[in-house]
Amino acid sequence: MTRHLRQSVLLVIVAWASSACGQVDPYNPYAEAHAAPPPLAADGTIHWGTFYKSAKLQQAYERLWNLGACRGSNKAITVPVAENKLVIDRLPEAEFKGVVRSAVGKVAGGVVAFDESSSTADRGEPLIAQFHPAGVTRFKVVGQVPASLLAPGMVIRLRAEVDGKGHGVQPVTKLEIVTPPAGFVPDAIRPNQVDTIVGTVVSIRKGIMALRVDAGSLRRITLHVDSDAVATIDAARLDLVGPGDEIEVKGRLWTGDGATGAGTIFVSDVVVAKRPLAEPTVSQPGTRTVGAR
Repeated sequence: MTRHLRQSVLLVIVAWASSACGQVDPYNPYAEAHAAPPPLAADGTIHWGTFYKSAKLQQAYERLWNLGACRGSNKAITVPVAENKLVIDRLPEAEFKGVVRSAVGKVAGGVVAFDESSSTADRGEPLIAQFHPAGVTRFKVVGQVPASLLAPGMVIRLRAEVDGKGHGVQPVTKLEIVTPPAGFVPDAIRPNQVDTIVGTVVSIRKGIMALRVDAGSLRRITLHVDSDAVATIDAARLDLVGPGDEIEVKGRLWTGDGATGAGTIFVSDVVVAKRPLAEPTVSQPGTRTVGAR
């Protein structure tokens, strides 16, 4: 599945790059696309442009064009090339719900494979949610995960107190994984008082987390993270999506030639809800917890 998902990413990226060249009569894949709309319109509408059902056919034609071997006069070539094009924006939008099977890539051009049914028995091919290669798909992940899943590069927000050297006074028990808006500048850290800290995880090892804060004089923060700490997610990170998560998407479904899995959905909106965290097992007096020694 992973190999097919990666092929889907490459296929759509190639198709998107090629679609920027537009079309004239006779068909020229390298014509100027002065009328092509931007990926994201002012009213929030997402434009996908052209999807090539067979990237191999399109690449072969472009190679012939570059060599001067075809100038649009041979219909045996130009007709299949024209029929190979799918204008994604002409497909109707619909909403889909399901359970995630796997995710690959980043927000720009990534994909999520999911099943419309929550049943894991006799699963067929999944639907493939294809994110826009320009990164304009509206996407967020919500829910909670153990703080042990934190990784370098993630941006977190929390309430904490640090001393004058940037060392946390108390262990961290809860925090948020967020995606700040473009141009966001965090508040400077004020030592020796509880403050809201927004920083990027630089490293986390054996419960010790180092943060980079891009404001003020205290730019390096070191915090101890409690082993049972919980991270609440409200972020746009595809690496936080995992099997079993619930997904809701809005997009344009294509099930014809070139589609991946049970169908490729060119998604404009995606919301993923993490599976609820398991409640900790509490032993009652006179009982023995399964697995305890």
